Amino acid sequence: MFKRKPKFQLPIDTQVKEITKDSNQSNEQTELKNAFELIRTSMKSDDFVHYCYPLMNHHYWISYYQTIVDPDVLHKDIMCHLEKANGNALESVKSAIPIEKIIITSDVNTIRNKLHSGYVVIQLEEYDPTCLLVQSESHQSRSISMPEVEFSVVGPKEAFVESLNININLVRKRLPVQELTVKQFEIGRLSKTNIAVLYVDGIANEENVNTVIQRVSEIDFDQIIDSSFITQIISDNHKSLFPQLVDTERPDRVVAVLAEGKVVIIVNGSPHALIGPTSLVEFFSAFEDYYLNPLIASTFRIIRLFAVSFSILVTPIYVAALTFHYELIPKDLMGTLITSRRGVPLPPILEAVFLELTIELLREAGARLPTKVGQTIGIVGGIVIGTASVEAGLTSNVLLIIVALAALASFTTPVYQMGNTIRLLRFPFLLFANIYGMLGVVICFCYLLTHLLRLTSLGRPFLEPLYPSRLQDLKDAIFRFPFSSTPKRPMKLQTENSLRFNPKKAKENKDVDE
Repeated sequence: MFKRKPKFQLPIDTQVKEITKDSNQSNEQTELKNAFELIRTSMKSDDFVHYCYPLMNHHYWISYYQTIVDPDVLHKDIMCHLEKANGNALESVKSAIPIEKIIITSDVNTIRNKLHSGYVVIQLEEYDPTCLLVQSESHQSRSISMPEVEFSVVGPKEAFVESLNININLVRKRLPVQELTVKQFEIGRLSKTNIAVLYVDGIANEENVNTVIQRVSEIDFDQIIDSSFITQIISDNHKSLFPQLVDTERPDRVVAVLAEGKVVIIVNGSPHALIGPTSLVEFFSAFEDYYLNPLIASTFRIIRLFAVSFSILVTPIYVAALTFHYELIPKDLMGTLITSRRGVPLPPILEAVFLELTIELLREAGARLPTKVGQTIGIVGGIVIGTASVEAGLTSNVLLIIVALAALASFTTPVYQMGNTIRLLRFPFLLFANIYGMLGVVICFCYLLTHLLRLTSLGRPFLEPLYPSRLQDLKDAIFRFPFSSTPKRPMKLQTENSLRFNPKKAKENKDVDE
């Protein structure tokens, strides 16, 4: 038997080189295939542009989405400078274009993301896997206008817009200090929304900042269209009717809370900023209060709190009194009530629910229609329906006045989200009042108080400074004390620097005549 000769084998080093060569060729083919696949997929969209730009010394392949690219930047700052570049190297092209944000990459994911963010792709060959990405995003936004939701007679008349950079600019020009820190994130698997977390380093509590950053960075959702999405996702209790972050469109309010030590979230595409942590009393404090005399501002705050309590309780008390507690009604008023309810076939609860739902229908119709038509519907519809229901004997004129006053009182809430909560709270109170009378109103109030005691905002008690009691913070809760009486920042925020100003120096610097 003859032994078979072994096949000829390359040396070990040569084998390694051959394998490495094959691997590099395979990687290049994969990258080339990915680049080709990216261009082919993008060309399905009619607003995608992919063409060859010929020059004397070289030609370039340029790709971009024309609907999100600024044509002035493209033609004046990019294409005009390509002639100055050496067409054999992307580094030379990069140095020739006078734009700051330029990236050279072969990563397909980076190319895809930047392409959809307003970048122009420049390639030396049509399907070259390595390309140049030049920022030329078109910034389209409305001009800065007056606040619509938080309008005030006194104070600045600027409101946030839908552009993140403009909104941060409105904050920075009012707070021009290096301690103002901005942390930006990109969230939303489809929307790729840019959001910014703002706080003042050295004042804001580090735990509050870390809580916000952690919750924002862990958001896993396909689209983030508005700041209200963030509120619903990062709130402590998603089932609560009460908003746990303050929504504002005023840059001056944002600057004031940043100086207090709070954290602010601004979302690109939203004209509203989110403020946290917050407490219940802040939803009934208009920022215009700080532009007024402390006595006047304190009076307005008390009126608002009384109006909210009146809006929630007056209709349930009416139903409870007429259903169970006739003895609570004064004799002089009893005759008026009997006369007004003469001929009304409905019990008090159905009468109240009918009017409450009518008010809500008018409010929703006025909000969804164009401005001029909505105002007309709200006024004329209220008068016509109210008069017709009384004449038809469906409701009493006394209850009509009570429900109208309750609806009017609910409009005094400065924050729109809290106003919606107040509107809905009346219905469970009405149900309990019809079942148990005044005891039902008390039971429902106890449930509400228990819920508020358990509620938190970014981990902080929602009822502060009422509970846990913070005597120092009460100076800017129900009442508004003068600025000279509040030298320290709110205790509930546990800021790193609690002192606003030195009260001793303030006394020493008083005028000589004083």
